[in-house]
Amino acid sequence: MKENSFVSADEIRSAFSAAMSVMYREEVPAYGTLMELVAKVNANTLAADATLKDRLEATDTLDRISEERHGAIRLGTPAELSMMRRVFAVMGMYPVGYYDLSTAGVPVHSTAFRPVGDAALKRNPFRVFTSLLRLDLIADETLRAEAEAILRERRIFTPGAVELTETAERDGGLDKADAERFVAEVLETFRWHDKANVSADMYKRLHDAHRLIADVVSFKGPHINHLTPRTLDIDEIQALMPEYGIAPKAVVEGPPTRKCPILLRQTSFKALEEPVSFRDADGGWKAGSHTARFGEIEQRGIALTPKGRGLYDRLLDESRKIVRPAADGSNAKQYEAALAQAFEAFPDSWAEIREAGLGYFSYSLTERGRRTKLTGSRDLDSLISDGLVEFDPIVYEDFLPVSAAGIFQSNLGDGAQQEFVASPNQKRFETDLGVAVLNEFDHYAGIEQASIENCLRALSAAMAAE
Repeated sequence: MKENSFVSADEIRSAFSAAMSVMYREEVPAYGTLMELVAKVNANTLAADATLKDRLEATDTLDRISEERHGAIRLGTPAELSMMRRVFAVMGMYPVGYYDLSTAGVPVHSTAFRPVGDAALKRNPFRVFTSLLRLDLIADETLRAEAEAILRERRIFTPGAVELTETAERDGGLDKADAERFVAEVLETFRWHDKANVSADMYKRLHDAHRLIADVVSFKGPHINHLTPRTLDIDEIQALMPEYGIAPKAVVEGPPTRKCPILLRQTSFKALEEPVSFRDADGGWKAGSHTARFGEIEQRGIALTPKGRGLYDRLLDESRKIVRPAADGSNAKQYEAALAQAFEAFPDSWAEIREAGLGYFSYSLTERGRRTKLTGSRDLDSLISDGLVEFDPIVYEDFLPVSAAGIFQSNLGDGAQQEFVASPNQKRFETDLGVAVLNEFDHYAGIEQASIENCLRALSAAMAAE
């Protein structure tokens, strides 16, 4: 088969994310309502801020706003994680970052599968936050062994999905017919199943250990537990959700409202209580319910450097020492006030953020820079001050462990918070995954440096042409 007959990984990812969205809208109608609200708020925000619209158009990111979303799944075994990595690779999605959520009372560690190149991100930035259950954190050894046995027996990928993944690996890609089959087969892994793999009694024991453990172990597959559109004004979304019949979580996770958004802010609507059936001793089914799936919204800001991230983490920690957000929202106002006060120490203009080395930026020539004939070499700061080079924030494409845990906890129930000993184990996670995860700081620094070199190269070329 000739390579040029293959469908690109970007096309497969786009087709898969579209199919996932359709499936999730059918399974969770409130998600469709949420998408309508986000589209309305984004349109209003752009209409009210011409400068924002111009910069998004100039950086090729405007078209991404309405399409951008991420999903999240929770896996049970190293074998599932390793195979999921191979499946996502066919879609041009690779593991970026390591997240330990045990520090926030959630027994998983995670990575994000996503496209990493600029062109791939602009084509379709779909990403999936993927968690692996930490059975080693279950204190009850008997329950841990039973959970392992249950997970060992399940197969979350269809034979067709495995076969087509192997075909893509062997041949270097998939043709159109196989790509369409691949999307349909892999979609089955993420589909909701209302019949549990366990009895009601086993479900209760797993649930009592932690609700997330029950969600992972009790079902045939890792149903997608949420999809996430991107908004330009998450505070407006949070305020309007009740008008659309959607109950929002108590507080927006992440940094406070700012003129210059940093990292990631997230909110969600409360998880749905859905009917499920449990196996009974006679081989029949017993009616019950399960709560796991919800809708999430995100607002993305600039990717921060290690220095910026260190400041962010310190300020977040300071705010939570004053007020720690309660799951029931009873102290939401106090927490938001403490958060805003703490983050007054973080610069809130792009120029200050850049000068302090707190964030990553993409550099490009201005219209004047493209017309100007330079003599001699110039440093980047002088080119900026002379109006020849401009800079735009690089969008943060990744996640925040505290925020992810906050979303998880708000949808696991008010009493779900449990204490686990903080036990990050990136080496073990990467062994289970089968590869090392990409370091997000190195990745953003590389994008920034490439943009600087492109500017200097263009100016040098203009000088050489004289």
